[in-house]
Amino acid sequence: MSEESERSPNPGAPGTSRRDFLTQIGGGACAVAGVGSLVVTLDYLKPKVLFEPPTVFRAGSAVDYPEGTVRFNREQRAYVIGGGGGVFALSAVCTHLGCITRYLSDEKAIACPCHGSRFDLEGNVVHGPAPRPLPWLEVTADAAGNLVVDSSIIIPHGKVTRA
Repeated sequence: MSEESERSPNPGAPGTSRRDFLTQIGGGACAVAGVGSLVVTLDYLKPKVLFEPPTVFRAGSAVDYPEGTVRFNREQRAYVIGGGGGVFALSAVCTHLGCITRYLSDEKAIACPCHGSRFDLEGNVVHGPAPRPLPWLEVTADAAGNLVVDSSIIIPHGKVTRA
């Protein structure tokens, strides 16, 4: 067979044989696969780090929390509450399935929007399905008199020293 008979009669590619065309398509497919593999490999080598908020935060001064004051810290998922015996902090994470609770000021209660659990302002379960009260968090005062809440330290319920 002569080279003229192998040439494609395709007007868009004059002088290109079928073999050359399929070689170019195969080479292009290999190049795309190689670039894709390189992208996936580079993405795999890049570290995947989840940055979490700091567990210690300042909550202001004790005078900012008169009795009945409830403030929600969204980043640390905590309530800072002014009570009769001082200022204390509660975790805002429901003990049922971990939803973030909401303070209902008109009812003076903390409620879980996911499954209906309700807590009083000391974290006690008023209405289930939550199996345990909300955890109390450590509250201390720094040298300047500012309240410092550490959400990584859980205080046993009922054994709380209030700041």
